[in-house]
Amino acid sequence: MTPPTLDTASVSTEARVVAVARTVVGYYVGLIGTPDYVRLVHLLIGTMLAAGGTLALNQYWERDVDARMARTRVRPLPDGRLAPLEALLFGSAVTVAGLGYLGAFVGTLALLVTAITTVLYQFAYTPLKLRTPFCTIIGAVPGALPPVTGWVASREDLGIGAWVLFGILFLWQLPHTLAIARLYRDDYARAGVRLLPVVDAEGTSTERQIVTGCLALLAVSLLPTLIGLAGPIYFVGAFLLGAAFVALGTRQALTPSAGAARRVLFASLLYLPALLALLAFDKV
Repeated sequence: MTPPTLDTASVSTEARVVAVARTVVGYYVGLIGTPDYVRLVHLLIGTMLAAGGTLALNQYWERDVDARMARTRVRPLPDGRLAPLEALLFGSAVTVAGLGYLGAFVGTLALLVTAITTVLYQFAYTPLKLRTPFCTIIGAVPGALPPVTGWVASREDLGIGAWVLFGILFLWQLPHTLAIARLYRDDYARAGVRLLPVVDAEGTSTERQIVTGCLALLAVSLLPTLIGLAGPIYFVGAFLLGAAFVALGTRQALTPSAGAARRVLFASLLYLPALLALLAFDKV
């Protein structure tokens, strides 16, 4: 059997890198003055540990669900390459190490925000996936907190900029997640995961939520310029990116299809890094 430190980590690398990247953006956008590179390195280490441990624990809790889904049954736990107890111990140890590291070397606020992220992900979002389609909204909360961790690491406060970053990440996840669920609806249904596209047989509510999420995201994405966090280049870029995203979401709503949902998903994967890069580039 593959050691848990290798096998568990390998399946969560991509998501962990994404969490770290969003944390770094939050740190940079919130930064006033010269970066404290030592503090930034500590932030990266602590976030990587906490994110990796949290994702490993999530796969422990969802091992039975993963075994019923074609797209996840090859993960180490359902595939038998890793014992559940090993994943539980590894995930718990790495999560605690990450939280402790953040508390010791970055600050109390960074520790608290990351701890809230972990708790909500493990004990709210994960169990609710089997109970209610509102799990998407609940799950968007921990998914939107990494840039807030970065912000508090650079400023030691929860100013309006932190909440704007949170709002952007929160709203982005709605069309992104619904597009994924729309594409893999049958797979989720077999596993008993009650995402909106699974319980919304006609798809009317799903398409409406995708468009609503895109429109709300467009509006909130303009706030960094309005609150003095970014300049006019960001504002124009955010508007154009958001308008394109709204157009694709609307097309999916008017003529629903797997192809249209795939385009929404692909657009969401391009939209967020482009928006965050613009924000970092045109930071005031």
